[in-house]
Amino acid sequence: MKIIYSLLLFVFVFSCKQEAVNTKLSGPVFGTSYSIIYDSEINYQSQIDSLFYVINKSMSTYQTNSDISKLNRNEDSLVDIHFIKVFETSKVIYKQTNGVFDPTIGAVVNAWDFGPEGKIINLDSLKIDSLMMSVGLGKVKRYGNKIIKPAGTFIDFNAIAKGYGVDVIGEFLESKNIKNYLVEIGGEIRAKGENTEKQAPWKIGIEMPHFDGEQSILKAIEVNNEAMATSGTYRKFKVDAEGNRYAHIIDAKTGYPSKTNLLSISVIASDCMTADAYATAFKAMGIEKVKAFLKSHPELKVFFIFENDEKVLETMALNGFPEM
Repeated sequence: MKIIYSLLLFVFVFSCKQEAVNTKLSGPVFGTSYSIIYDSEINYQSQIDSLFYVINKSMSTYQTNSDISKLNRNEDSLVDIHFIKVFETSKVIYKQTNGVFDPTIGAVVNAWDFGPEGKIINLDSLKIDSLMMSVGLGKVKRYGNKIIKPAGTFIDFNAIAKGYGVDVIGEFLESKNIKNYLVEIGGEIRAKGENTEKQAPWKIGIEMPHFDGEQSILKAIEVNNEAMATSGTYRKFKVDAEGNRYAHIIDAKTGYPSKTNLLSISVIASDCMTADAYATAFKAMGIEKVKAFLKSHPELKVFFIFENDEKVLETMALNGFPEM
């Protein structure tokens, strides 16, 4: 009888160990939403909220008391370690893309007043030219935790900060010895290990572009120990009198919105900050320039969704971007 009881106890304990339960956290952050799933019963909500607060305090252009807002108003030039990490990565990608990725284009973006809908507004070209005088990340210097910039330069890390936030949360979970997690903020993702609850790889969806706000998934891919960011032009655009769509991405060379047939660019990299920045840069570069760029950057995997000359959707996977 004792032998049978022991066997039953062993089977019960073994079964319990197999039934992993993930902790799932979600909520609003950075003007969007987040979702975090990880393989632990410990709830780290308060620590994660604290990290979000610190990142916002450092780089949110929507908070008047943030480091970046004070810097843009020329009130203070001291920044924290989060700002420095994003600034230094931005410098690298700025150089790699020959200035296509440029966080100092913020004042011009603001001048165009991009929203989800609307028509091209008649900005005075002299005003654009004046604003462009202060554009160029090369004009911004760092000395320790002090930033020196032209008075008119407006720095905006919105094209890279979400990805950085994803990385910060992922690194925090890893510091707690969590090996299986998925962190998502506004569609930017970092995944490690597997979904232990389902005993399957992490799967993420790539959205089908819809101009009417509808949401559907074009394809689902598996990710493991990688990060992915997606930049789309189908939600924020303007239309001119001829019906041409202009992306909300501003050409850092001209100061004007980019006319493009690219609707969605997904980039997979080792970290989400890098993926986020390149997804934005590639949107401005266009397919042919990206294809040439990727020949010397095999570490980046890219997936395009675009309209061909007949206005029909096509897709293109480069550098081993995973299939469905």
